[in-house]
Amino acid sequence: MTTAHRITTEQDLLAALAIRRTVFVLGQNVPAELENDHHDQTDATHYLAVTGEGMPCGAARWRTTENGVKLERFAVLAAYRNQQVGAALLTAVLRDVEAAHSTAVVYLNAQVAAVRFYERHGFVKSGEAFWEAGIEHYKMVWQRPS
Repeated sequence: MTTAHRITTEQDLLAALAIRRTVFVLGQNVPAELENDHHDQTDATHYLAVTGEGMPCGAARWRTTENGVKLERFAVLAAYRNQQVGAALLTAVLRDVEAAHSTAVVYLNAQVAAVRFYERHGFVKSGEAFWEAGIEHYKMVWQRPS
């Protein structure tokens, strides 16, 4: 069973950054300077997903912005996709965001291929599609459960 947790060690952060590099820079040709930004070392809260055997397989982060709480950099290694890794990450992130910022707007920029995943978890599209790092995205906002 895959679990996800907030990163508290340098080792876990390095594992998360390596996953993001594999998925975004190597897999999607996102320029490294766009993938790694100053938020990684300053104001982002990072998460790591690990398999039941302890293998790092996914990563994510969130940070506060002038518009609310922005979820970012959700990445799952190809071999672990469609195995609930993204759901484990999103559940852990939303649990912590809700505890810390229960009234804030929670949003993200979803790659078009991931829109249905986020819709299944309570996000709705907001606005028109746009391009970021050469990939089409939609802004999506979380509709908290009633």
